[in-house]
Amino acid sequence: MERLRELLKKPCRVHFIGIGGAGMFPLAEILHARGFSVSGSDSGESETLERVRALGLPVAMPQRAENIRGAELIVFTAALLPDNPELVAARESGIPTYERAKLLGAITEGYGNTIGVSGTHGKTTVTAMLTHILLKCGRDPSAVIGGKLPLTGTNGINGGGEAMVVESCEFADTFLSISPTTAIILNIDADHMEYFKTMENLRNSFTLFANRARSVIYNADDENTLLAVAALEAGKRLVPVGTGEGCFARAVNISLENQLPRYTLAAEGCEYPVKLNTPGIHNVNNSLAALAACRLEGLAWGDAIAAVESFGGAGRRFEIMAKVNGVTIADDYAHHPKELEATLNAAMDMGYGRVWAVFQPFTFSRTAMLLEDFARVLQIPDFAVLTEIKGSREVNTYGIHTSDLTSKIPGAVWFPNFEETAAYVSERVRAGDLVITLGCGDPYKVGRLITSKLKCS
Repeated sequence: MERLRELLKKPCRVHFIGIGGAGMFPLAEILHARGFSVSGSDSGESETLERVRALGLPVAMPQRAENIRGAELIVFTAALLPDNPELVAARESGIPTYERAKLLGAITEGYGNTIGVSGTHGKTTVTAMLTHILLKCGRDPSAVIGGKLPLTGTNGINGGGEAMVVESCEFADTFLSISPTTAIILNIDADHMEYFKTMENLRNSFTLFANRARSVIYNADDENTLLAVAALEAGKRLVPVGTGEGCFARAVNISLENQLPRYTLAAEGCEYPVKLNTPGIHNVNNSLAALAACRLEGLAWGDAIAAVESFGGAGRRFEIMAKVNGVTIADDYAHHPKELEATLNAAMDMGYGRVWAVFQPFTFSRTAMLLEDFARVLQIPDFAVLTEIKGSREVNTYGIHTSDLTSKIPGAVWFPNFEETAAYVSERVRAGDLVITLGCGDPYKVGRLITSKLKCS
């Protein structure tokens, strides 16, 4: 790590293998803003790559060994398969090569106050929400966000202040490369079990992450989070948030208006009305965590609340993509059954005529291990339309296929490619319907195709 720290002291040529990844792009943005010469590669086109190129950064495709030539530092995503030609060449080249979590950890070391946002669900929303509040309240934070922040149009922010807000992902324990001053635990649910194997192992990792911090903001309504916090070392400043007595920030009188949460914040002996602009009841606890973190940063409750009420969500989090011929087309990153359930319940209660869920399963392991849960929640919408599983970093050793999931969902259909998926939906939607594409791969491309087809109809 010492070599990496030295390399980051002055601009050099950095190559990102998998620059279009949600965790990679914000780091590329930050180094680019610091004057580093940044290039990258990826295996397929995506909306993120469009934004990479808009910054003037070269993107190589396909991924080949020669793409690393001239690099002084190489960063790769943990989502790569071991035989990736650029990764193999990088390791043989002698060029300093690090997994992106190591780069993230080294960058965060340069800040006096790092806020690490962890949890199975809601990390991107809370990281974006918290960064939005700080910016609106005149602070100048840096940030690493897994989705686009509408306020800045970026995922990564190279601010001039002492604070850095970091989305801290548990996948393969990558968040253990970060040493936060304040750790946030939003929730802990079964995910990435191909790596963790047991819930106890997963909870232990969150405990290890929180032990790296001085203050821990945690969801007191989540059982697994409580178990992880109970195992913390003594001496931490514990900051519970939730709906129960004794919480530092407590939500009472919770209601919904067109799926937009309303509640009263009870904190430090006072009460404040809160009106969120992000749909779904789950965003109550998300906002409590963000507001509590801002309070620890010294912001007044009233100022933080006014700022959070102006937050409309992060990119790919119930993001309205288009409205065509009376049909609303939205996109959401949900890829775990709990996330799908929250998003689809919110969609069903928003007053649309019918709700079409277009879901791209992500990774063979998650699909196989949570098959019954996926089948249950995908019965929530009026129609479920599925695409092939996006395997990403995995080989299908599970023998799992989208047809296995579709067969468990009454009335559901699946298609082998996006074009057929879009054609099926486009021919059947009608004015007043909502079409929401779901998944952390690239299902938004189906939404674009549907939009194009409806414009031509």
